[in-house]
Amino acid sequence: MTANLSRYFDPMESIASQTEGSSIPHVLKVIAQRYVGDNPPHEPVYRVTRTSAIRKGADHLYEFPLRSMFKDMEVGQRVYAWAKLWIDQPHEFIFHLRCFGQVKLYHNGDQRFGSSTEEEESGTAALPIKLKINLLRGWNHFVLELGKGREGNGGAAFGTGSRKNKPYHFLAPSVERDGEEGWIYTAPLAQPLNRIPDTNQAEAVTGVKWLPAIEEGKGHLDLLYGMQSGYSAYAWTTLANRTASKHRVTIAGTAFGPLRFIWQGKELLAVQQPGDFSFELDADPGRGDLIAQCYCDGQGWGFQLSDLANLEVEFVIGRRIHGYDGKWLQLGPLSAEANIDPTDYLALDKAAADRHVNVFWMTDQPGAHVRPFLENELYGRWNYPLGVTLSGLLGTSRLLQREELANYVVGHVEFATATYAYSLWDRERFGAAGLNNQLSHIDSLDDCGSFGALAIMAERLRPIKGSRAVADDIAHYIMNVQDRMEDGALYRKVGVSPSMHNTMWCDDMYMSVPFLCRYSELTGDSSYIDEAAMQLLLYKKYLYMAEQQIMSHVYDVRSGKPSRTAWGRGNGWVFFSLAVLLEAMPNTHASYSSVLAFYRELAEGYRRLQGKHGLWHQVLVDSESYEESSCTSMFIYGFALGVRHGWLEDPGPYIRTVLAGWQGLCERAVDKRGNLYGVCKGSSWSNSHAYYKHDLGWNLNDTHGIGIVLLAGIETQQMKEWLIEKA
Repeated sequence: MTANLSRYFDPMESIASQTEGSSIPHVLKVIAQRYVGDNPPHEPVYRVTRTSAIRKGADHLYEFPLRSMFKDMEVGQRVYAWAKLWIDQPHEFIFHLRCFGQVKLYHNGDQRFGSSTEEEESGTAALPIKLKINLLRGWNHFVLELGKGREGNGGAAFGTGSRKNKPYHFLAPSVERDGEEGWIYTAPLAQPLNRIPDTNQAEAVTGVKWLPAIEEGKGHLDLLYGMQSGYSAYAWTTLANRTASKHRVTIAGTAFGPLRFIWQGKELLAVQQPGDFSFELDADPGRGDLIAQCYCDGQGWGFQLSDLANLEVEFVIGRRIHGYDGKWLQLGPLSAEANIDPTDYLALDKAAADRHVNVFWMTDQPGAHVRPFLENELYGRWNYPLGVTLSGLLGTSRLLQREELANYVVGHVEFATATYAYSLWDRERFGAAGLNNQLSHIDSLDDCGSFGALAIMAERLRPIKGSRAVADDIAHYIMNVQDRMEDGALYRKVGVSPSMHNTMWCDDMYMSVPFLCRYSELTGDSSYIDEAAMQLLLYKKYLYMAEQQIMSHVYDVRSGKPSRTAWGRGNGWVFFSLAVLLEAMPNTHASYSSVLAFYRELAEGYRRLQGKHGLWHQVLVDSESYEESSCTSMFIYGFALGVRHGWLEDPGPYIRTVLAGWQGLCERAVDKRGNLYGVCKGSSWSNSHAYYKHDLGWNLNDTHGIGIVLLAGIETQQMKEWLIEKA
């Protein structure tokens, strides 16, 4: 959607047309309820990932190292790798491909790419090939045909073209591996496949054995971990009593080494020697945890149980693991010095620490690891637009006294922070984390500052698991890792694409300043306020256009020039950040007067550019560009705070500006169902206004704007109440 809002928005459907439309609390309630209803809470999805030569790299491309996979592969032979990807809505998507030899790519049975000699010899140094593929709703099957190049090299890397926003993970396509993450592949073949697979039926491709092989452990832990004398491991299942009364259950089986069984935290049996055993327990209605600790004596370890005689009670795996239909999960191997409580790990949100090695759950099949994956579009995800979205929901919960909204925000935050340490381990172990893809691989301010500030605010409601460790790491990144100019100004030495290398974006004030303010409040360390003030004033030096009293979107470090493009939301980020800083900064601070003067200069520049309907435009200085909701909301927010805190020398014009802006949003951008129109999508940058006006369109219900609209409404309401009290 790139045209003006009036082409898509019916004023009769606006929230302002409703009886309660002029009530700010009503508008906030409708927007918040729509968002939460569309994005309900869900836990991670747990899947099997098998030990394989194919693994993800840090760029979320799957790597196929043909040379190391098959050292004796001959020229002319082919290896086929096959996986599938589920898509909810059809759309065109860009995938990245690197060729290290001969490569063909098939999508749903049709060839989409065949490598040239030049592409086969490009190697890792060249940029990836970008392939636009029309994805269909449902399963999309991908097959790579890999052969050796002229120099004897071979292989490829293939996957998402958007590792931060769409870190796609592929699933094994055969029925017997249903739900398993990863690719299956053939050994080198002298002849092509009889057909390129495009369904889940692996058996339809005749004469081929798919790898990696599925092996059965049958309770023998030496097949999982090797024979490690002196080590132990835990096995976990649950007993499910599906009746309304207690049942006595007999557990019987064969021990392969010493072990002990723990039922609901109480030891019931200790076995010292290999052989048969049995014991009884009372199972209450519902489910209870049965844990076995197995010890390796150098001869064997593990156990196997017989089927239960009591048909009212059955073994049920503690968590659903896609790609595995067994009943037990295994945690190990653990040294004799490891002193852990296995019940601390039943949430499957952290790895168990054993000296210098961490371990996580496996199935009882050798090489079949359990991993959590984020498969929600928004809930549980960590990125900067969601940081401001949830901040708006958190503020709305306070204004409306809606505890369930606060609980929703805290749950979303904890989804990410509770698994932070695990996701770092998962990335190290498997190449790219299945969740927290940005938090576990911070390489820009976008990855950390916005959501980090929200997490600090959310933890004021109750302790959030892992939140403080995340905040400390983000503070370290901003202060010590993020690239800086010689004068200390933060900038992007390396961007997500070459065009973004060596640039400074006014957006980054929002990605850093609010976090620095919140972290200063959290720690009581005023040096972070000093840093925030320094950054805002440095960004004024590079990006402020004094003749217009607004900000240039980007400063190009290579050319030493600002882009002089007046992008609305980029300016909004600066004004929002100035307001946050002035709220947090004592008026005795050495930089207070300079920061306040900067705020007032921008306030006057932005006020003059308000459009005739109360909204600001995508290109601030071009009234023919579309009316943009997120920058409008940030200007409203900054003005309303300025009125209430006395930052504006003549507040009258700004009061009128705030009220007109809010009315414009309600009449032209928010409908009666709480849908939000006119939010500019995520941007690149340009030296031309035409890019922002014509190429950078708006999205419906984009998370870059939802939270800002809520915050604008909150501050408008508080300004109105303050004016009434003052009168």
